[in-house]
Amino acid sequence: MTKDSNELGINTRLAHSGNNPRDYFGFVNPPVVHASTVLYPNAATMAGRGQKYTYGTRGTPTTDALASAIDGLEGSAGTIIVPSGLAAVTVPLLAFLSAGDHVLIVDSVYHPTRNFADTMLKRLGVDVEYYDPHAGAGIAALIKSNTRVVFTESPASNTFEVQDIPAIARAAHAAGAIVMMDNTWATPLYFRPLDHGVDISIHAATKYPAGHSDVLLGTVSANKACWKQLCETFYTMGCCAGPDDVYQVLRGLRTMGVRLDQHQRSALDIAGWLEGQPGVARVLHPALPSHPDHDLWKRDFCGSSGIFSIVLKGGGQKQQHAFLDALEIFGLGYSWGGYESLAVPVFLGDRVVAKGPYEGPLVRLQIGLEDVDDLKADLARGLAAAAG
Repeated sequence: MTKDSNELGINTRLAHSGNNPRDYFGFVNPPVVHASTVLYPNAATMAGRGQKYTYGTRGTPTTDALASAIDGLEGSAGTIIVPSGLAAVTVPLLAFLSAGDHVLIVDSVYHPTRNFADTMLKRLGVDVEYYDPHAGAGIAALIKSNTRVVFTESPASNTFEVQDIPAIARAAHAAGAIVMMDNTWATPLYFRPLDHGVDISIHAATKYPAGHSDVLLGTVSANKACWKQLCETFYTMGCCAGPDDVYQVLRGLRTMGVRLDQHQRSALDIAGWLEGQPGVARVLHPALPSHPDHDLWKRDFCGSSGIFSIVLKGGGQKQQHAFLDALEIFGLGYSWGGYESLAVPVFLGDRVVAKGPYEGPLVRLQIGLEDVDDLKADLARGLAAAAG
């Protein structure tokens, strides 16, 4: 693609980014390179690592193709590709935190991130503190002299609060801390973290980039100031992703724009419909005007994805499980971003700040690519079962 490719439409960029067919004899897709050993032409080149590829863990044409495509979307200086979304969280945290450091993590964070912080990071001597997702500029009061990282996620996992990312970034940078963001919900199509002051953007590429519920992958993209340290940690840890998975995600990128648009339209239709259904106390979707953070979402985001939560009107786990067990099209399974609709019970018992209150149990919905009328009928079955 040309240097002015950012002026092209997003679907054009997705269709053509990451590789040049002329580099590979005209083949449209880049090669899937299965590599460990790379041969050198002579001893001097080997001693000086004087060639582009040196060993399989340090990059191949396949990983470079995906990393280049992600950099184009993120506006980043570099991207590492790791075997899972969770690895995309843990590698940058390990890269920038040491014993004695303090990290601020949003209390509504993805649970495996919290688990890693409460186990591994604390065991390594890192002081972990959770903050309210609505802290905004007020996070400055929580920053200590040894705060090295502020970890954000917006909208929040399961409860979908929207963070004031630019305000948080300004406060963190004023104190010398870096800002990381899990941006899996929006993807760089609907929110570009680095444009809003974030230093490191994290994605579970398992979700919308892959799009078919059959690949595990994560990407971490950094600005120029943070790229070297992130990359060196990645090389040191050796947690590279397999070439077939990388290729599958690169292929998924080609259709991510049209898939996301369908997820968005269907989810908004269903979310608006659910607001008027008996048995639903609230719909937690930031793109709805009724959401308390809608104005903030509208200011910073240019679209919404297919995942949101509902709050049932009263009851507890019994009603929550009745709702879930009555569903016939929605599968009961973790992850999201695939073609199929999913539902999971929401547990908030591990939170310390962002606990609610909520009128009843929560259920998280991933709206897939099925027909909206069929999904509405399925959700109506669930609501009737919960009411019964």
